[in-house]
Amino acid sequence: MKQNETQWIERLSAMAAASCQLDSELYVKYDVKRGLRDINGKGVRAGLTQIGDVQSHPEGDETGPGHLIYRGIDIDDLVAGFLTDGRPGFEETTYLLLAGELPNREELNGFCELLGSYRGLPDSFVHDSLLKLTSRDMMNAMAQSILAMYILDDQAEDVSLANVLRQCLKLIAVFPLLAAYSYQAYTYFYGKGSLVIHSPQPELSTAANFLHMLRNDSAYTPLEAQLLDLALVLHAEHGGGNNSSFTTHVVTSSLTDTYSTIAAAMGSLKGPRHGGANAKVVAMFEDMKQEVKDWTNDNQISDYLHKLLKKEAFDRAGLIYGIGHAVYSTSDPRTIILREQVEKLAAEKGLAAEMDLYRRVERLAPEIISTQRKMYKGVSANVDFYSGFLYRLLEIPAELFTPIFAISRIAGWSAHRIEELANGGKIIRPAYKSVAPRRDYQPLAAR
Repeated sequence: MKQNETQWIERLSAMAAASCQLDSELYVKYDVKRGLRDINGKGVRAGLTQIGDVQSHPEGDETGPGHLIYRGIDIDDLVAGFLTDGRPGFEETTYLLLAGELPNREELNGFCELLGSYRGLPDSFVHDSLLKLTSRDMMNAMAQSILAMYILDDQAEDVSLANVLRQCLKLIAVFPLLAAYSYQAYTYFYGKGSLVIHSPQPELSTAANFLHMLRNDSAYTPLEAQLLDLALVLHAEHGGGNNSSFTTHVVTSSLTDTYSTIAAAMGSLKGPRHGGANAKVVAMFEDMKQEVKDWTNDNQISDYLHKLLKKEAFDRAGLIYGIGHAVYSTSDPRTIILREQVEKLAAEKGLAAEMDLYRRVERLAPEIISTQRKMYKGVSANVDFYSGFLYRLLEIPAELFTPIFAISRIAGWSAHRIEELANGGKIIRPAYKSVAPRRDYQPLAAR
């Protein structure tokens, strides 16, 4: 039966693949924007938002730097504010995204206390959902737990704004726990390591709590917590058009529950073209470090990058991971902020040479891409280019790179879900042009 099953699957998959092939010229003929983007990479306007704004360059200056804006506030100014004060910024950022205004000190303290009170889950849930139902993939494990949280909520189906906000705050608060515990269970069951579970601490920041729960000794430095917090702020929101936030809008528009919505967003973020890209960057550099003998030799680095594009190196996908973005062309503002901080930590940990390799690739890659690919806009390093390196410096396992993205982006997803519900829009239902030729039905006996 097994052989027969394999034959059936192979035959049907070949038929399915053949029946789904579309002539690329048809996209031009019918003026279809593939990926909801035009030929220059500019997204088709599918909605309005007040939450995040992603600008490829300042208006009237196509060579200027990119900008990321949260609720009207430039990310550079937001980051400078909490770094200057020497305090965490993710909670303040979350408040801003959800409420639309920056909190004063009293409001911020109260908000942090509220999040702290939401950080726990029943012991029975932790045991039965997180520790027993383990997965080899942390994003799948987290999505499974998110859906399971539905049964803990007596108001799970209530889509009133107040109730949805409560649900979102609970999810924001427990996401670090879901990620850390899923990883601990994974290492215990699949890696045969020790199972060490630390309870979340209400008084700690989101970043500090994650490090506390992840590490067996619960130890972390203030700098480590500060840099992880910064990464969370930079990944918290990126407009309504990114794949997972758009997914949030689409699924919310059906009026489904919060847990189903966020699980759908998790499925989107998991993909290597979206949230999984930073792990690919780190893996690519590990291969590069083996293949390039002299990390200071631009010619050797260039040769390797050419091989990547020709599908002759690493995973043979033809990509230089971490270079290029759907919107940004001249620069990704998140990259600029993160690069400066990562450089400090790399020097502190004795990895300045590796940091220099990253800087060289960041400089050389756009030039090489422009010689081998038809370019409709500029390319530059995106935030994934350095975030994976930062997580490695923080000794965070690669399995948790994308879950950290989720710990951050749940703030933006929540804001977008509330925005969709608050505006009472129609169910999102775009059109697809059918290009299948009409055929007559044939009775079974005649086939």
